[in-house]
Amino acid sequence: MSKKHPIVAVTGSSGAGTTTVKRAFEHIFYRDGIKAAVIEGDSFHRYNRVEMKSEMAKAAEVHRNLSHFGPEANRFDSLADLFQTYGDTGKGKRRYYLHSEGEAAEHNQRLGTDLKPGEFTPWEDLEEGTDVLFYEGLHGLVVSEEDNVAQHVDLGVGVVPIVNLEWIQKIHRDNLERGYSAEAIVDTIMRRMPDYIRHITPQFSLTDINFQRVPTVDTSNPFIARDIPLPDESFVIIRFREPEKLNIDFPYLLSMIHDSFMSRRNTMVVPGGKMGFAMEVVLQPIIERMMDSRNV
Repeated sequence: MSKKHPIVAVTGSSGAGTTTVKRAFEHIFYRDGIKAAVIEGDSFHRYNRVEMKSEMAKAAEVHRNLSHFGPEANRFDSLADLFQTYGDTGKGKRRYYLHSEGEAAEHNQRLGTDLKPGEFTPWEDLEEGTDVLFYEGLHGLVVSEEDNVAQHVDLGVGVVPIVNLEWIQKIHRDNLERGYSAEAIVDTIMRRMPDYIRHITPQFSLTDINFQRVPTVDTSNPFIARDIPLPDESFVIIRFREPEKLNIDFPYLLSMIHDSFMSRRNTMVVPGGKMGFAMEVVLQPIIERMMDSRNV
């Protein structure tokens, strides 16, 4: 951890809603004039898209599990090294994983390269003079036998819809946006489950704050759900691991977020439609205190 060069990590699995948290942080950084070095978790995958398909086929032949959730398919060591280097010096290197044709075209124009979707850009130095490193991805607080990424994080935020809702979101996204069949998506969920249990779930005990969306409609069979529950058809549970450490002012938050209430001494419940607003109200004072501490 570092007061001078703080690290914020948002962690959650694919389709969990980390994009909503990322947008809340972007608004906070913009309003407060904070310059952030943004790190995408996918850039620390070990294999590009073609290589991953090949490695998965090899693993399947010997009945071995391989998924993007686990250490075999990721560079936890490189991520831990980046966090440590940034915390010590405010410097480091990053690259981008190109998800789509649009991303490939954007970076090819910037770099003068001819990269394709599913490939990585070359490693580049982070820009100079950033105030905070902001990570968003699968493994911001991961701890394995060899690597401890979590020890370098100053603020950890988890985005954790209940698992049935997470599956519904993944099924719909992968079917509509990526064209995968329902059977292929279910196979992916089953293949990833051991790594999800071992490497994703434990992170949410290390996060400082968790945002968990819970639907108020029936999601008992996510594999036949016709649509994703709307934000207004859900509540968001916000759990603070150590409220005193973060100087959480619960009376203020309750007054700011209409229809919110406390369910435990360290847990708030807010209407699902207020999720983005609640994130900004909760996180902005924490980030501002973090920035003030850099100058002490």
